[in-house]
Amino acid sequence: MSSSPGRFTVGQAVRVKASYPPGHRRTPFYIRGKRGTIERICGSFPNPEELAYGFDGEPKRVLYRVRFPQKEVWPDYRGAERDLLELEIYEHWLDPA
Repeated sequence: MSSSPGRFTVGQAVRVKASYPPGHRRTPFYIRGKRGTIERICGSFPNPEELAYGFDGEPKRVLYRVRFPQKEVWPDYRGAERDLLELEIYEHWLDPA
């Protein structure tokens, strides 16, 4: 997918918002504040944070697969430098890095 329906494009560096209170579980606490790269654009879906409270989930939110180096997520990680963690994160949790 070459064009983005949202704010970010494949290959773009992003940072996950370091927001508290915890919010939705799809954005794990351990990944907040970490830098990654957009790996793919998954599409637009009803906002699960709104759906969880019985609302209609509108407006839809763009969902991205974000790739994080393990060392970015876990500073003491001892595995290979090329090891990655991929998570799907909604656009409203991301900022340009």
